[in-house]
Amino acid sequence: MGQAELKAGGLRLAIDGEVATVTLDRPERRNAMTPATWHGLAAIGASLPAEVRVVVLRGAGPSFCAGIDLRLVTGEGVPGEEGIASAADPDFEHRIAGYQAGYTWLGDPSVVSVAAVQGHAIGAGFQLALACDLRILADDAKLCMKEPALGLVPDLTGTKPLVDIVGLPRAIELCLTARTVTAPEALMLRLAELVVPNTELDAAVADLVAALLAVDARAARATKALLRQAGAHTPEQQAAAERRAQADLLRGRLVP
Repeated sequence: MGQAELKAGGLRLAIDGEVATVTLDRPERRNAMTPATWHGLAAIGASLPAEVRVVVLRGAGPSFCAGIDLRLVTGEGVPGEEGIASAADPDFEHRIAGYQAGYTWLGDPSVVSVAAVQGHAIGAGFQLALACDLRILADDAKLCMKEPALGLVPDLTGTKPLVDIVGLPRAIELCLTARTVTAPEALMLRLAELVVPNTELDAAVADLVAALLAVDARAARATKALLRQAGAHTPEQQAAAERRAQADLLRGRLVP
C-alpha cells in the first residue's frame, strides 16, 4: 500500500531500519477511525519488511485516537468512505473480520508493538492501544471503552486483552459504565507500563525501543511467542513449549 492509500485512511508510515512508526494522522478529527483506517493498518501489517522488529503506534496532535468517526454511526457518512458494515449484510461478520485484521497483526511474535498514547484513546482507539504489546501513556491520557454507551459491543479485538490485563470484574465495570480511566489509574490497573509527562513521551518511547532492539532478535521473537501462549497452557504444557522453543532456537544457530 502506497502513501496515497495510507493517507486516505488517515495514516502515515515511516520505516527506519528495524523500527516502523505508524501515525494516526487526522488530528482535525482527533484521529477518528474509518474502515479505510482499519484496512490501511491491516495492509501495513501484511507488508512490513522482515527486518522490522519494533512497531510504534502513535497519534498526531493532542489525542491518540477518539475512536470511530461518529459520522459513520449517525448516518451522516464520511466523504469517500465505505459505510460501516450493516448487520443486514450477509457478509457482515466477514467485513468485521477485515476491520479486525488491522489490529491482530500487532500481536505477531515477529514484532514488538508499542502504543504511545497522549490525550484521548476512546473506543476503537483504546482497542488499538490494547492490541499492542506495550503501552506508554502521557500523563494527560484518558482511556474509555465507549462502545456499549453507543449501543454497540467492542468488536475490534479489545475484549480479550482487557480481561487478561485487568480481570473480568474490572473489565465489566469499565465497559458497562463507559467511564474514563485517567493515566494514573491506567498505570495502577496495568493498562500502561509507564506514565510520563506529555513532553517526555517521545523520549520514553525512544528509550523503550532502544532497549527492545538491544535484545537478540531471534530470542525476542521466540520469547514473545512463548509468553503469548502461556495463559492457555498448563504448567506442564508450557514447560514442554519452553523446551521446544529452546531447542529450535539453538539448533537454528548451528545452521551455517
